[in-house]
Amino acid sequence: MMRHIRRMCYPVAALAMLTAPLTLLSVPQADAARIDPAQAALRATPDPASCPGRVALVNGGFERPVVTGGAVGFFPDASQNGVPGWLTTATDRQIELWTGPPNPTNAAPAEGRQFAELNANQVSTLYQDHPTTPGAKLYWRLSHRGRLGVDTMSLDIGAPGSPAPQKVVSDGATGWGAYAGTYTVPAGQTTTRFAFRSISSAGGNQGIGNFLDDVFFGTAPCVVVTKAAIPVGPVDVGDVITYRLTARNEGGAAAEKVRLTDAVPAGTSYVPGSLRVVDGPDAGAKTDQPGDDQGDFDPVAGKVSFSLGDGATGSAPGRLPNTADLPGGTTVEFQVKVDRAAAGKQITNQGTVGYENQLGSTPEPLTSTSGETLTKVNPAVDLSLVKSADLTRATVGQTVTYRLAVRNAGPNDATGVTVKDVLPPGLAFVSATPSAGAYDPGTGTWTVGALAKGGTVTLTIHAKAVSVGTKTNTATVGGDQKDLDPANDTDTVKICVDPVPACADCDSTRCPSCTPRNKG
Repeated sequence: MMRHIRRMCYPVAALAMLTAPLTLLSVPQADAARIDPAQAALRATPDPASCPGRVALVNGGFERPVVTGGAVGFFPDASQNGVPGWLTTATDRQIELWTGPPNPTNAAPAEGRQFAELNANQVSTLYQDHPTTPGAKLYWRLSHRGRLGVDTMSLDIGAPGSPAPQKVVSDGATGWGAYAGTYTVPAGQTTTRFAFRSISSAGGNQGIGNFLDDVFFGTAPCVVVTKAAIPVGPVDVGDVITYRLTARNEGGAAAEKVRLTDAVPAGTSYVPGSLRVVDGPDAGAKTDQPGDDQGDFDPVAGKVSFSLGDGATGSAPGRLPNTADLPGGTTVEFQVKVDRAAAGKQITNQGTVGYENQLGSTPEPLTSTSGETLTKVNPAVDLSLVKSADLTRATVGQTVTYRLAVRNAGPNDATGVTVKDVLPPGLAFVSATPSAGAYDPGTGTWTVGALAKGGTVTLTIHAKAVSVGTKTNTATVGGDQKDLDPANDTDTVKICVDPVPACADCDSTRCPSCTPRNKG
């Protein structure tokens, strides 16, 4: 805090001289950490930075178009702007969709609210063609059920015009059969057909049989996490940084059990109440407490976490659809405050998203990381100034000695350090002795320059009292860096200057500075 030393104009003891040794540490200000641009770009790259070319069936649950006016509807295929994604080899180009019960067989969908019947009006093949990358591993999944009894169909995958059977399935009318597998795109195959081919149906009616639902064919989920620090920097101690992370599923299948974690970086403190889902499922502010919503802060581990995607809660991670269904992915943010320990350093931070690929026979845990954000923190110092005088009371003609001590408590070296100390009227400058830099009596400026953390410099000023009264002398220190405690940058000293005393008898021994009085 500001030091005020008040001296009243009556006899008091003089201020003691400064006796502690004062040392100037003239270590030059160290450069702040610098990052090579190529290395910064590398650190800013998420892992993975991109995903293999996405393959994903359109409308795999047969939820579009919506069947209205009954339990069963016939629609043209995608070539006739009908059922999205699906084409048929049937000459009438019709696709048959069903809703759940009540319907003619009381069959419930395997998922969602609708399913398809492969045998619409005739024996046919239902298919989709998709661009593919040779060598890519693709997953497939389907649910199949008979309508009146045991129906049989073949899953064919391969180049358009010559897809090869991958799986022949037969199921009765009492429940859905679930099947899954993988397919590796062969060399040179840049378009792949995924097809259901009717083989037989109970009862022999060409227009009856082979229910289909919950169909998937495509690439695994692949989450890419990007991260930004706002502001980008440089920042000062005490500033708030907002970290914003976006998770986008650029794969084919939905990412399951998605959870994001991010450690509060060293040199910062978490800002309570700053968790927020910016956009995506369940957007809005979140509490810091575990269990009540999808965000929480763990003060022991020093981490924030979010359950992401559809169905995310405080107790369960969510499901993140691919960017065909959720183009922007989901974005979250939290805030930290820059601590003193980060002054003059670089704050790095990186987020991690864990999720599962559930397309295989067993869930496959996967991890994606954001690139590191790098935020430069400006150097900071704690300059302080202490001022004293050897006399608190003087007479006109006496010399007063002022002493100033400037210290830098860090945490960084200081540059451009100057002290403003203008002598008040009634005090005439005699001389000054700085331990570093130079003092200009005309402006009252002591130019110190650099001052290492932990270093102290001193200035001694001699001034002659030339007029009576209270003389208030204030000095203030400043520098180029942010001062973490500006309250101790100023100090004030007051002295009382009396007139030269008048003596009855001019005895130079007894009253050396007296003014003789006329004895007559």
